Amino acid sequence: MKVHDLPTPSLLVDVHAFDRNVATMAKRWPELRLRPHVKAFKSTALATRLAEAGHRAFCCATVREVMGMAAAGLGDDLLLANESLDLGRLTSIVENGVARITVAVDSPETIAAAASAHVPEVLIDVNVGLPRGGCAPSDAGRLADQARSRGLTVRGVMGYEGHLMREPGDTKADLVQRSMALLLAAAESVGGEVVSGGGTGTWDTNTWITELQAGSYCLMDTEYTDHAPDFEHALFVNTTVISLTPGKWGVLDAGLKAFGMDHGDPRVLDVGDCWFVSDEHITFGLAEGSTVAVGERVRVIPAHVDPTVSQHERLHLVDDDEVLEVWDVDLRGW
Repeated sequence: MKVHDLPTPSLLVDVHAFDRNVATMAKRWPELRLRPHVKAFKSTALATRLAEAGHRAFCCATVREVMGMAAAGLGDDLLLANESLDLGRLTSIVENGVARITVAVDSPETIAAAASAHVPEVLIDVNVGLPRGGCAPSDAGRLADQARSRGLTVRGVMGYEGHLMREPGDTKADLVQRSMALLLAAAESVGGEVVSGGGTGTWDTNTWITELQAGSYCLMDTEYTDHAPDFEHALFVNTTVISLTPGKWGVLDAGLKAFGMDHGDPRVLDVGDCWFVSDEHITFGLAEGSTVAVGERVRVIPAHVDPTVSQHERLHLVDDDEVLEVWDVDLRGW
């Protein structure tokens, strides 16, 4: 199959950029020191490629992702790095020995949910500055004791410095260090061997954790371009030019329903600049001297990988115009 035979819009993954991104990350965070976050790509086929590179422990954001990874034989070490009170769907997976599952907890309620579902292992989720999930660092030890009293094994702590992923380079290292100081203090009171955190934006800054939770690095988007410049854009939305106003603008057949838009407009490659995005269209201003014609294919880089991938059914691994593999986006849903 050729790329020009695919319907549009469709997702393309450049095999060479993808492989280089995986190799770059693996050099700094080899094997189990990296816990790839499957929420970024939601595909067990892509996760299998990462497992083949030695990264056999994974992060998940939803119960559905955990279930899908376990069913695909990728359950060596799955972390649900998100609070959930709906863990009963995981009980049979644990009891049948299909996968090793750990869940993040930050309250008596989430501890009770893990115990009731017979999920045996937890990490204490600590708030290290992002106003989202996580307990106060000073409360981590108490929660760890409570988890152990319910028969749970506490593997350690996790803390996501998500508020620093896009921090400018001249201040990032200092602020990450302060954030991780909170996590390390909590780790002292909790015990265990795991200090989990970080992401693509702090992959080369966070030196305090034992494992890195990064997902976007292997595909990349425009939002991360300036914050993780060692990685290349590997993910593109393949589109078709469906209308032209000569010398002024053109229209592509992919819009809000094909892109995650929370980080801004996508980037139209080669033929012009994105003006605005509608439900089913991108309107772009034609570049000076552009000779693009109706019917031509144009690649577009999304601003945010995760919600873009989740709006599609499959990824196409490509080498120039050759489609090498088709990867189902099989971890969507909750």
